[in-house]
Amino acid sequence: MVVAPLLRSPKGMRSMVFRLSSKLNYYTFPRCHLPRQCFSTTPTLLNDAAALERTRNIGIIAHIDAGKTTTTERMLFYSGFTRRIGDVDEGSTVTDFLPAERARGITIQSAAITFHWPPGEVNASSPDQSLPRSASPHTINLIDTPGHADFTFEVMRSLRILDGAVCILDGVAGVEAQTEQVWHQASTYRIPRLIYVNKLDRDGAAFGRTVREVSSRLGVYPAVCQIPWFDRGNGPFVGVADAIHLQGLRWKEGEDGRTVKMVDLQQLDAEEQLLAQELRRARIALVELLSEYDDHIVEKFFECEEDHLAVPPSDIVDSLRRCTLDPTSRIVPLFAGASFRNMGVQPLLDAIVNLLPSPPETPDPEVSIGGAKGGLRRLLSGDLIVEQNEKAASLSKGKAKKRLVQQTNPKEAIGKLQSCALAFKVVNDAKRGVLVYVRVYSGSLDRNSLLFNTNIHVSERAPRLLKMYANDAVEVDSIPAGHIGVVVGLKHARTGDTLVSYAGNKASPPEPLTTLQLRPIDVPPPVFFTSVEPHSLSEEKRIHESLSLLLREDPSLHVNIDEESGQTLLSGMGELHLEIARDRLINDLKAKASTGQIEIGYREAALGKAGPVTKIFDKEIAGRRGKAGCTATVEPFDSKDAESEQAVSDEAVLHIGSHDGNQIVILAPGLQVDRAPNSDEETSPFLPPGLDPAMVRASLQNGALAALARGPQFTYPMHNVRVTLTLDPSAHVFGNETTASALSTAARQATAAAFRDLISGAGTAMMEPVMNVIISVDEASLGSVVHDISSSRGGHIVSLDEEVPLSATDASPTSDTAVSEDQLPAIDPRRVYAPPDPFESPSVGGDIPVATSRPRTITAKVPLKEMVGYLKHLRSLTAGRGTFVMSVDRFENMTAPRQKAVLAELRGGF
Repeated sequence: MVVAPLLRSPKGMRSMVFRLSSKLNYYTFPRCHLPRQCFSTTPTLLNDAAALERTRNIGIIAHIDAGKTTTTERMLFYSGFTRRIGDVDEGSTVTDFLPAERARGITIQSAAITFHWPPGEVNASSPDQSLPRSASPHTINLIDTPGHADFTFEVMRSLRILDGAVCILDGVAGVEAQTEQVWHQASTYRIPRLIYVNKLDRDGAAFGRTVREVSSRLGVYPAVCQIPWFDRGNGPFVGVADAIHLQGLRWKEGEDGRTVKMVDLQQLDAEEQLLAQELRRARIALVELLSEYDDHIVEKFFECEEDHLAVPPSDIVDSLRRCTLDPTSRIVPLFAGASFRNMGVQPLLDAIVNLLPSPPETPDPEVSIGGAKGGLRRLLSGDLIVEQNEKAASLSKGKAKKRLVQQTNPKEAIGKLQSCALAFKVVNDAKRGVLVYVRVYSGSLDRNSLLFNTNIHVSERAPRLLKMYANDAVEVDSIPAGHIGVVVGLKHARTGDTLVSYAGNKASPPEPLTTLQLRPIDVPPPVFFTSVEPHSLSEEKRIHESLSLLLREDPSLHVNIDEESGQTLLSGMGELHLEIARDRLINDLKAKASTGQIEIGYREAALGKAGPVTKIFDKEIAGRRGKAGCTATVEPFDSKDAESEQAVSDEAVLHIGSHDGNQIVILAPGLQVDRAPNSDEETSPFLPPGLDPAMVRASLQNGALAALARGPQFTYPMHNVRVTLTLDPSAHVFGNETTASALSTAARQATAAAFRDLISGAGTAMMEPVMNVIISVDEASLGSVVHDISSSRGGHIVSLDEEVPLSATDASPTSDTAVSEDQLPAIDPRRVYAPPDPFESPSVGGDIPVATSRPRTITAKVPLKEMVGYLKHLRSLTAGRGTFVMSVDRFENMTAPRQKAVLAELRGGF
């Protein structure tokens, strides 16, 4: 029978009640439409610990076209947030609201949305411990992330603020290349995950093969909680069989999926005997797997007289939750469904609530403050600052290059911290202006509070706070710890900035808090660029304002101006990345400009040593005389030796730093540096008033960076170069005439002159980006693709069907306590339970069945120039089935013939 849901209050809807009959029973999921006010929870409720326990901050991660946005649309529909199911092909989805997303049918920008599951009003009352967590409404803050490799940075900046994630796999394609990449990125932040195998309704879907690929390619043990239900064993996909509750869930074809037929094990024995037998095997395998990691389930197993089927479902759910939240466990719950056919999404929502953590249950987020790194909770207790001061006291005070923060009363300073938040996303909204998405980690971010940006040391007011529902919003008075919200009206905040509020109305917080950093992230180097030209000189200012807004939104974009041509160059991570940025600049921001063809960002390297070259700058600037000198030496540099170079103890060294593959060493022999007690301020008697060692360090470094931006022979940025700047106070400092700008100009001129000496000496060579390419094809296309890569494109094959560690640009480092996945032993797929797939043929002499058209993975190193436009060529080679992802592996010197050919092509020759 179909039972209508039971209403508990006029505002919302509580748990549903249904009756079980002896033969058939149905569960009707609600389709309630709550008033928007129901979604804007009050600060009183949100500050309550019980309400925070009912909050889930999750993300959807997957390879492109695995069904992330489609699954998200079903979640919004079943939670009552939307009245109709959006379609990616129609461009009517909630989370893909940008015009470029709807035109292309892909996710470009991660979208944040808040809904409740089950539908209802979240309150702070204590839940009934006898019921599962999914029996009471929970607040779910969901982020739908992109799947295309060009937007990997968008995924990275979203992952670091999540508490849990759902990884969606294509049941036909299995574990794809980009899936592995985002999986490893989630592992760097130790994010608990669920796996959802989607698209099981399509021809060629192989659930069992996908489960085995999860174990072999992702390095985890899949805890199979559901197996697919194919009608009569080899018919169409109609539902799932639940190994936890030992029941079948069947959806009716063509409906919206709200009504589910629930069939117990006895009925399955009568109607679907093969499915019932497989469901028993799945339950046995699930209990056995959990028993290896959880002692509680072992005790329950013995209490049930060693009967796997008698173990209560609630104990299995609790055991799954413990294993999922344990960072040392390799168990990941796995579910099945077909989101486009409206099957399997509601049980997935229940699993999100039951198995993924609330904000208080997540690992302590890593922070850095001054020279110390540790957990946020240790910082708030004051232990981290005390430990840092102890380290600072044990170090020699004579090393001027060490910047150590001294604090006499650390707990008093930390006690003034009212809130700490991370700005993980900046979006320009046409109606509301610039929206800064924040995750609050401690305290409560209140409206009109003064926020200090520890990255750029600027204080700003937060005039308005919002809770976002994709492109819609509700205004709130505060955003408590553990929640995600939006700050409107910030003029300087960028993606990745740490924002703190503190007691008092001073311009900046107490000293230790000014260096606080929450989970810093490394921006990968851009490899493509295009020119941006305004239609007229009057539009030039508007163009630069629009470009600066784009850079605030997406730090993986870069803008620089070519000194020789005066062109403005926009650089990005890939062809599609730049194409989207160009469309946003012209169509969304209404910039009146034209763009050139997308080009490759080459580099220039020194082949030998040049210098030393000394330059004295002596010129009047803006009515004030400036005079300073500097000596520069340039030589090749290997980034692998950077750590050993930094470890050199030399009193003359004022600064050593690496920037975009180059190293800058600043020497100041004879420059005495004094440090005031209980302070990090530096002074020197050899410097004129108004100039301190920190300003000297920054000025010389900026001058070297300006010279490194342009090579002497091919005008490309320099790479793998060490610049050594020497400042002799007796010869290069001229009293009050020596200013910071004069020092910077002298450093730039000396470095550029040393580069020019390279042309007549050892010379320079062009460098090109070499990409780490992972290509997924089927067995039939393997030979043609390998031949094309190795012969036509000048690449070399690294491996077939093997995982390759990601480069340093693909993942941010984690704390030292995290265990690298590469150090864990490999998992034998034969030990993993996986149900048999329909239409599969047995392997020859093996126990594991193999699909008739097995997917293959090719890993290769290929020059970026040969990968431009490769997707169309790959699809023609593989009948449209091939996909690939790539990331920058390194910059490599070109051979002389290849350099000559590339230069001829760039100059218009052949």
